[in-house]
Amino acid sequence: MDERLEKALDFSNYMLTLNNQKRLLAEKYQESLIHFYSGSQFTITRELITFVSTMVHAEQDEIIITDDNGIPCMVEDLSVFYGHIMDIYTTSSNDYHTQYLKLKQSRSVEKLVNYE
Repeated sequence: MDERLEKALDFSNYMLTLNNQKRLLAEKYQESLIHFYSGSQFTITRELITFVSTMVHAEQDEIIITDDNGIPCMVEDLSVFYGHIMDIYTTSSNDYHTQYLKLKQSRSVEKLVNYE
C-alpha cells in the first residue's frame, strides 16, 4: 500500500476513534450530573444551580421544583439540596476535565482506546 494512503487511513482511524471517545466521555459526564432526591430525578445544570442558589440567598427554606419528568417536588431543606448538587457538579466537572485532558494527550488509536 502506498505510504501516503496508509498514513491517511491511520489518521482517519485516529480521528474516528477520537471523536467516538469524546462522545462517550461527554455522555458519561451527562449521566454523572443526574441527582435523585425524594423520588425525583434532577439533571444538574448551571440553570438549576443558579435558581437554587438564588432561593438560598433569598433565605427560602423550602421550595417546589419541577423535576426532569415535569413532576413537582418539594425540596424541604434547600441548603442541603444546594450543597449536594454543587458537590455533584464540581466533582463530575473535575473528573470530566481530567479524563478529557488524558484523551487529548493520546496520540494513537491504541492509547485512545486505553486512555483510562
